Amino acid sequence: MPVVRIPTPMRTLTGSKDEVEATGATVGEIIEDLEKRHPGIRDRLLDAKGVRRFVNIFVGEEDIRFLDGLKTEVKSTDQISIVPAIAGGSDA
Repeated sequence: MPVVRIPTPMRTLTGSKDEVEATGATVGEIIEDLEKRHPGIRDRLLDAKGVRRFVNIFVGEEDIRFLDGLKTEVKSTDQISIVPAIAGGSDA
């Protein structure tokens, strides 16, 4: 079963767990399974257009935006990482 790494701001939805298991053959199915197990997580990840602008989802080392998006296939041994985008920085 794939393992999903949960970022700190979303751990309130997973009972403080930093990793959870989910089932599904695609990233979209994984997110739907996460929603069943941890209600509210889908709204933090997706909007009407797909993955929210400031959220990155990786299967292994690959950003799903450069693969097949929510249709990206997932193997049972894959690790999926949810990474909130970080904005800002120094002008120096």
